[in-house]
Amino acid sequence: MTTAPGTVPALRHLAGATAAALPAAEPKPTSLTGQRETTLEIWADGPASAGVWECGPGTFTAVRDGYHEVCQILSGSATLTGEDGARVELSPGSAVVLPDGWHGTWQVHETMRKTYVIVPAR
Repeated sequence: MTTAPGTVPALRHLAGATAAALPAAEPKPTSLTGQRETTLEIWADGPASAGVWECGPGTFTAVRDGYHEVCQILSGSATLTGEDGARVELSPGSAVVLPDGWHGTWQVHETMRKTYVIVPAR
């Protein structure tokens, strides 16, 4: 999906991200409770990307090394707990930035859907 030098990149659009059909869910590798997840990538340019992600209830670990992740919660709820003990409650309408170097856990209380943007760290 990377744009060739000298060309104009195509506009990427996904109408209705909240209800968009996503690929079949697969086991989440970092789940501590057997969760399944799915992702629909709508744009990528090298290490940067954007899309829609959905995951079922349960707990998983997360590491953001080498990139930042910006999320907008569309549905569901979760509690994020960083290794430093800081906790954030997420629900529809919440926005959160997981900066480069963030390590912690997500406890998904009800199936969560979010949009995300991955930005490489400098």
